[in-house]
Amino acid sequence: MRRHVRIKTWFIAERTIWRYTIVSRIVRTVELNQEAILVQLRKGVLEYCVMAQLQRAPSYGLQIAADLSQFPALFASEGTLYPLLARLRKQGLVETTWQESTSGPPRRYYKLTKQGEVALASFKDAWGPFTAGVTKALKETAL
Repeated sequence: MRRHVRIKTWFIAERTIWRYTIVSRIVRTVELNQEAILVQLRKGVLEYCVMAQLQRAPSYGLQIAADLSQFPALFASEGTLYPLLARLRKQGLVETTWQESTSGPPRRYYKLTKQGEVALASFKDAWGPFTAGVTKALKETAL
């Protein structure tokens, strides 16, 4: 009988520690995942936000970064911008020209191509129903 009590006590203690460990891991994971979630969301929409900036007017990288920095949840750093611009150029969605600058070296200006305008228009058409669907799904599953 005594052995059974020890085993039961050990099991309860072990289960409590296990639950605490799981809960603390979940809390840490949630905290770490907040940034990870933003990173994934940015990956999906940042290129279209850059293309929307370029639809207004051709611009150079530092100016695009300054414009997007108004939206901190959307834009984290310039380190993500230049590879994105290079990818857009390789895909034919933007084209570049070098222009002299009055305050330093020449700047590479990016301009949206016709193919880029079509891609941006398609994204805009899909964005409304997509965000409405996500919002509705989140509201319906909320407790």
